[in-house]
Amino acid sequence: MLPSANLGPSQDGPFSLGAFAIDEYNPIKVVVIGAGFSGIAAAIRFPQRVPNLDLTVYDQNAGVGGTWYSNKYPGLACDIPSHCYQYTFENKTDWSSFYSTGSEIRSYLESVVDKYKLMRYIKLSHRLIRAQYDEPSGKWRLRIRRPASQGSSPSTDLEEFEEFDDTADILFMGVGSLSRWGWPDISGLHDFKGSLFHTANFDIGEQTWQEATQKWKDKRVGVIGVGSSAIQVVPALQPHVAHIVNYVKGKTWISVPFGSDKLSELLHRDPNEENYIFTDEDKARFADPEYYKRFRHALDTELNAVYQCGLKDSAMQRGARAAFREHMQKALSKKPWIADDLIPDYAVACRRLTCGPGYLRALCEDNVDFVTTHIKRITSSGIETVDGRHEELDVIICATGYDYSFQLDFPVIGRGGVSLQEKWTPHPSTYLAICTDGFPNYFMAFGPSSSLASGSLVVLIERQVDYAVEATKKLQRERLKSIEVKKAAVQDFDEYLEHYFPKTVHSEKCRSWYKMGKEDGRVVALWPGSALHALRALEFPRWEDYNYELADGAQNRMRWLGDGQTYNEKMMKGDRAWFLNDDEIDVPPG
Repeated sequence: MLPSANLGPSQDGPFSLGAFAIDEYNPIKVVVIGAGFSGIAAAIRFPQRVPNLDLTVYDQNAGVGGTWYSNKYPGLACDIPSHCYQYTFENKTDWSSFYSTGSEIRSYLESVVDKYKLMRYIKLSHRLIRAQYDEPSGKWRLRIRRPASQGSSPSTDLEEFEEFDDTADILFMGVGSLSRWGWPDISGLHDFKGSLFHTANFDIGEQTWQEATQKWKDKRVGVIGVGSSAIQVVPALQPHVAHIVNYVKGKTWISVPFGSDKLSELLHRDPNEENYIFTDEDKARFADPEYYKRFRHALDTELNAVYQCGLKDSAMQRGARAAFREHMQKALSKKPWIADDLIPDYAVACRRLTCGPGYLRALCEDNVDFVTTHIKRITSSGIETVDGRHEELDVIICATGYDYSFQLDFPVIGRGGVSLQEKWTPHPSTYLAICTDGFPNYFMAFGPSSSLASGSLVVLIERQVDYAVEATKKLQRERLKSIEVKKAAVQDFDEYLEHYFPKTVHSEKCRSWYKMGKEDGRVVALWPGSALHALRALEFPRWEDYNYELADGAQNRMRWLGDGQTYNEKMMKGDRAWFLNDDEIDVPPG
């Protein structure tokens, strides 16, 4: 592999011009894995900006939406304001509430897919089971599994699958960081004879959770966990079941309702309301483009104003701790002992922060128990804690999170036969959260270092897609065989991460998926800075941080200049004065 700085004159004989126009682009094949927010954005931007493109999006699910398709647990909702959890180019102005439901977000994504006619690219129920970079050709060799053709054989309870091979010039991974889950390691878990669920696999078919739980009014339900999923499940089920026991072994901050007095005034809402339901009048105002623009701008401005809360001993951090403590103690005044067991000693935002609409109120209801005694085992009829107490239960819901190691559950093999799993042991290492050395023509969204402690993740995902598109255009435009980030650049970003996080609360001792589910150690999930910082960092690619290989055995880096003309001149058709078009002329201010 030749670094771009060392590409010199041909050593294979006299140089010959390419028999192509400078903008006569070769066909290029892009494969995207995942049809959630990242994959859908990629399915829009790649065809929009890359000429002569062959695009396929594979998703293992039977529908689009990624985590918003696969998750159906009670109370599933967004934990940032709905209007900030959408594409910048595709506004939805009629969200039902400040924190929209999972089904509403899924419907939004389906509407985007329909509007931009993306199903022509998307293949559902197609699971990538192996990806390997082929060094001689500069292509990714992919192995895909899908259900066998329907109707060709008698019905069977065991679904049959078939596999096939595909290739890609560029592989874009959009599977996200919260897509791999497992059962908690609790003795006797699968001895339970009642209904057992994991929030990440709340298997209820095509029903809604409301439909699936209609017959639970006489049920006793155990909910294990105190993360964002449990905080949504408990208040969702509390009014509809006989009894809930929430088993909690950690502590967590529950934030005050989001939004300043200015924002509340703009919405005409009570600033203490936890999840404001938008009225018809609100939605009518949002239908006015100018009003909506002001509202969305104000909302995102506030969302991006809390970065300093994540800095150790900052004034904002001290203020947040005081405000959140007061909020939690007031909300738990009916059962004040819960506050003693729930309010953490660690800083606000050490772990993922949630507003938890309704959770504290639900804990105070008579049909909810809050248990901090550790679980000893699960029996056929319930849960036994280490103090010997046994609780009879009809339903157990494990809200115990995901695999946070960023280890994909299928092999991705780069140069020299090294897998991404090996490369990312003991922890992931990337360049600006979008690629890693040893894996040419490979880009990611929402991978390691991509999550945000503040700000809108969707905007960052859009920028990660934009970056991958620009790299693809460069590969195609300059007729390159491969583009691969330099190892030194990955190491430099690694060093930046190691020096950035110690000044933040995210490095403090608290069990968090930011640190791969550990109390201590390296912060692997978060971007090292604010959301706005991330957008600026990805705005202008540093192509000098990459190594390149030329295609077709070429040695002269200028071969991409072709035969000295553009395609329109060569074919004597099309616009041959495009530089005079309005979108090409940059008129300076007078």
